[in-house]
Amino acid sequence: MRLLLSLLAGTVLLNNPVLAAGEPATTLIIDHQKFTPTQLNIPVASRTKIIIRNQDAVPIEFESYDLSREIVVPGHGEASIYIGPLEPGSYQFFNDFDHDMQGTVIVKPTKGN
Repeated sequence: MRLLLSLLAGTVLLNNPVLAAGEPATTLIIDHQKFTPTQLNIPVASRTKIIIRNQDAVPIEFESYDLSREIVVPGHGEASIYIGPLEPGSYQFFNDFDHDMQGTVIVKPTKGN
């Protein structure tokens, strides 16, 4: 019985996308009301974690209609979102509190895809 429970627990951990090892991650910095970098390059067909670090004192709202994501990042705070897997293309994002603050996720095929 213990063996069965151990196997089931291991299966749950391996299939949990939040806990899966090897997922790519990238960091998006907000400083002086600008995204850095303004272009994030993401591999095609992969799930990617984006860590959004706000170094400004004022909150921002990361929003993307293309990615169906929206999250408020407090001043001097941090938030994470997951995107993908995505088809090749260009996906826009912006600060909903300041629409001049914009960026793009670019998804390109990697060798072999």
